[in-house]
Amino acid sequence: MAGFSLRFFQKGVCSMSFKMPHERSVIVACDVRSLTKLQEVVRATSGVFGIGGYKVGMTLVIRYGLRQVVSVIQDTRAIPLPIIYDHQKGGTDIPELGPEFVLAVKDGGADAVILFPFGGCETERQWIQACRKEGLGVFVGGHMTQKGFLCSEGGFISDEAPSRIYETALALDVNHFIVPGNKPGKIRLYKAFLEARGIKPVFYSPGLIAQRGNITESAKAAGSSWHAIVGRALYNSKDINKAAKWMVRALMQ
Repeated sequence: MAGFSLRFFQKGVCSMSFKMPHERSVIVACDVRSLTKLQEVVRATSGVFGIGGYKVGMTLVIRYGLRQVVSVIQDTRAIPLPIIYDHQKGGTDIPELGPEFVLAVKDGGADAVILFPFGGCETERQWIQACRKEGLGVFVGGHMTQKGFLCSEGGFISDEAPSRIYETALALDVNHFIVPGNKPGKIRLYKAFLEARGIKPVFYSPGLIAQRGNITESAKAAGSSWHAIVGRALYNSKDINKAAKWMVRALMQ
């Protein structure tokens, strides 16, 4: 069956693992301004082999609501591909808001959610557990793509924070992680860190092309299980279908 699935396994407690339709794919970041443009992007990409899903961000959802955005994608896509909600950045509020957030995302029809739990370890644990309870796939990020993010770059986030975020998620059986596609050295670092703890991580990377990340270079750093998250370079191209096919070829190399 084409598409994706959720599978559950036992490791102390019942936990969740979200499975993508391809081991490597391009995920379309739908950060467009209108539902008409969203339809155009989905129509041009969903039939391309190697497109793995659609990431919906807060701008479309603020304008139209998650349920309507999800419905447009579902009605337009050629085959059932997962719809991932990125709250930009979910997981930064108090722990008690986790279940309410998750219920809203679930009611909106998304299949998975991206969390960047900069709100601390208790928020991270409770928001992940709430996702598990409602059957939502969980992707956890800890390192963003922009300059000046970590303390060593003049930013506010401790250099050790991303690894601690990933390790906390790993303890809750999460194995899907967001890593910066324009920083392949960091991808290699996090890959080694997680593999040393006995898992094969599945990586997802924004920061490609428009933010100067190279798909082929980042794919080599990430290994066999990697998904490129691409937005502007796709939906701003003159021929979206052609651009999608080119990106998939670059990914498979």
